[in-house]
Amino acid sequence: MDGILDSLNEEQKKPVCDTEGAVLVLAGAGSGKTRVLTSRIAYILREDKAPLSQILAITFTNKAAGEMKERLLKMIGGEAENAKWICTIHSMCVKILRQFADRAGFKSNFSIYSETERANVIKKTFQELDYDDEKLLKSAKYHIGNAKMLGLDPDQYYRKYRDEFGIDKIVTAYDKYNSHLRANNALDFDDLLLETLRLLKRDRETLDYLADKFKYILVDEFQDTNKVQYDIIKLLASRHGNLFAVGDDDQSIYGWRGAEIENILRFDKDFPQAKVYKLERNYRSTKAILSFANCIIKNNLSRHGKTLWTEGEDGDKPVYYQAEEESVEALYAARIISEGVSKGGKYSDYAVLMRINALTRSYEQEFTKYGIPYKVFGGFKFYDRKEIKDALAYLRLISNPYDSEAVERIINVPRRGIGGKTLQVMNDYAQATGLTLYDACVDCEQLNLPRGTKDKIKDFAALVRDFIISAQDTPVSQLVRDVLTATNLRAEYDDGTDDGDSKLANLDEFIASVDDFSRLNPNATLDEYLNQVTLSTDLDNMDDGDYVTVATIHAVKGLEFPCVFICGLEDGIMPSSRTDGVGREAEEERRLMYVAITRAGKNLYLTRSKSRYLYGHRDLTRPSRFIAELAPELGIQAVQPQYRYAGEGRGYASTYNANSGGGGRALYSSADGFESDIPVKTSTFKPSFGLPKSNPVGGKKDYSVGMRVRHPKFGVGMIIAVKNGGTVVNVAFDGQGIKELSAAIAPLEIV
Repeated sequence: MDGILDSLNEEQKKPVCDTEGAVLVLAGAGSGKTRVLTSRIAYILREDKAPLSQILAITFTNKAAGEMKERLLKMIGGEAENAKWICTIHSMCVKILRQFADRAGFKSNFSIYSETERANVIKKTFQELDYDDEKLLKSAKYHIGNAKMLGLDPDQYYRKYRDEFGIDKIVTAYDKYNSHLRANNALDFDDLLLETLRLLKRDRETLDYLADKFKYILVDEFQDTNKVQYDIIKLLASRHGNLFAVGDDDQSIYGWRGAEIENILRFDKDFPQAKVYKLERNYRSTKAILSFANCIIKNNLSRHGKTLWTEGEDGDKPVYYQAEEESVEALYAARIISEGVSKGGKYSDYAVLMRINALTRSYEQEFTKYGIPYKVFGGFKFYDRKEIKDALAYLRLISNPYDSEAVERIINVPRRGIGGKTLQVMNDYAQATGLTLYDACVDCEQLNLPRGTKDKIKDFAALVRDFIISAQDTPVSQLVRDVLTATNLRAEYDDGTDDGDSKLANLDEFIASVDDFSRLNPNATLDEYLNQVTLSTDLDNMDDGDYVTVATIHAVKGLEFPCVFICGLEDGIMPSSRTDGVGREAEEERRLMYVAITRAGKNLYLTRSKSRYLYGHRDLTRPSRFIAELAPELGIQAVQPQYRYAGEGRGYASTYNANSGGGGRALYSSADGFESDIPVKTSTFKPSFGLPKSNPVGGKKDYSVGMRVRHPKFGVGMIIAVKNGGTVVNVAFDGQGIKELSAAIAPLEIV
């Protein structure tokens, strides 16, 4: 552990060595906060202030926890392998609740319900209460999550929100939903936090044990804590008071899910003796990009003062590009990526970031055309796919036979001829006897059902029973293979269609992910595997493959890329239509823009479309007000505002007003003339002409009408038109229709 401090700059060394009492570190983007956190743990160990078992380090993704453990392992050796208390806050709560399950009022093998399972149970409560209102159901899902996030039971929530529409029915459903969870021996994500807080508040012995155990507590991404999380942290730090909080108020972007920026803004008030340190030196981005970041974030009022700087190179000035419509915007990114790769770059150097995942379509379409590998993050998660949910439901039921939601999901997957009416008979029996749905399967002889149906239920119950027994001594990786084989789950999707093949490939990927987990955790139990899966995030599923990352900004917080495209920079998208330009929500949108900018290391592109097809119709758009705030950096010439609306919400035209103060609503010409205000180098790209005649992917190719070509995605086709001096070709692909492609970058092979 020699040389722990050698890799740190002077600003980083101070908080690492200041080990006693409350410490707040305001760590700017790319300032090395993970290094500081890891070095502090190593320093505490070296100075013999506490063993690793008395150090609690809370991160907010499994990926971050894994990275911290790996770094620590390199610094201090094998002891880090036992660092189970370096984890996410949800994982910490799971460990506490399983250890003190009897005191918390649960069985230790409780299931953890994701948003999907939560939605299923809420829907079931509505059916039982005879509520038939889809709008109210959607509202209930929000309110139940909000209530738990605020730490309020049904009565408390009713008193606080008594004026909300349908609140009496919603709290009734909330109470019944909680009853279902208790009967299923299950907790949802919010329960993990809320029940831990309740345990610590009501059980003094448990609190004393844990508060005494954790002599040093470190919390990463402190700006993302919500009220319940902060209360848990304060209770755990109540004995020793050694709370080390690291965060960046300028990167607080999760207010929509309960994060309270006030936790970091008022830290020195909650802990009056706290020491505050700032890390402003950036090791990621060029001076040009940091100048952009500082320019945008200075317009926020609710923040600690902080300015990023670097001793690195000046770098290329960020580029702003306006396209006529979204496919051209995506084609612009495709060309730059293809040219970069042709010069020795990697696809993984590039990320396309957006405010909403609805914008991915045009990028998926253009990247597919031109053979650019990509993965989409921030949309539909791998573990939320039906086939993966089905496999996991079997594992959940094996782990926790009380989990009736899992039974309902897979009792007829693959198809066994057990339909909805049979399931209703089983549910009625379970409710009347106070048993679980799995118990109803075991007691199927007591059910008023035909003999053939009883036999099918009996076979299902026996299958699950055998797995419950074998799971006691079967490694997780083998258990998963056994489940897929014995249930014949693959046959459910092996139908010869592309969709079926995709589902089979996902099951193969699922097996591979279990193998990876087992290699890293050779002695892990089924419960531990399910914990890891249920608490995973998009970030945890990113790998080191060579592909372009297409993601929402929220999904890549904490990551970095040499080259970043921030697309869809239009008012109503970025910033969101939910903000009116001032106040708390507007400042969070600006922080989101700041986070996106600071993901870039060397090159940054800001793009938008003058018109966009979204939510079922095409509209003209206005450039984001953030472009106005960045106008001085972009070199755009400001003009006086001239409003020429041609319609409310659609078809409007307006002229750009660069309000460099950042507070006003900046409008731009969305119908004519604006490109003359953009630096020349950003307006030379034309999708239908002006593309380089050389082919950066496969070399120069001369295409002619009638030529047969092969595309890796679309298959074989015939060129039916060559346009714009040979730079654009129209190809009629067999069974795929006509595609217009850029000859310069399309991966076409002449056949």
